[in-house]
Amino acid sequence: MAKTILIVDDSASVRQVVSIALKGAGYEVITANDGKDALSKMTGVRIHLIISDVNMPNMDGITFVAEAKKLPAYKFTPIIMLTTESQDDKKKQAQAAGAKAWVTKPFQPDQMLSAVSKLVAP
Repeated sequence: MAKTILIVDDSASVRQVVSIALKGAGYEVITANDGKDALSKMTGVRIHLIISDVNMPNMDGITFVAEAKKLPAYKFTPIIMLTTESQDDKKKQAQAAGAKAWVTKPFQPDQMLSAVSKLVAP
């Protein structure tokens, strides 16, 4: 059974590029356009890994990570931040909220798949 990955990004093109790469590697994919949308899609679903943008409308990625980690079913789910942000203070905030890895846009699909495979196998 393929592992399920939740992609959270307000950019439809980023969601599409990441989805294509992950599906090609054998993962199931769920997408959400911001933190609130993501939280609404996490109920009753087993998600093995989350990839989230930082800067999004309605609920930013760091707040989303903190809220997701409060949910008992997702307390130990690994989270990768995928963002244009490269500031150390943002990385530290994301890490404190519960993020395990950081990938900076623009990225190569192989770079994303490498980060994903370190945290969860297909």
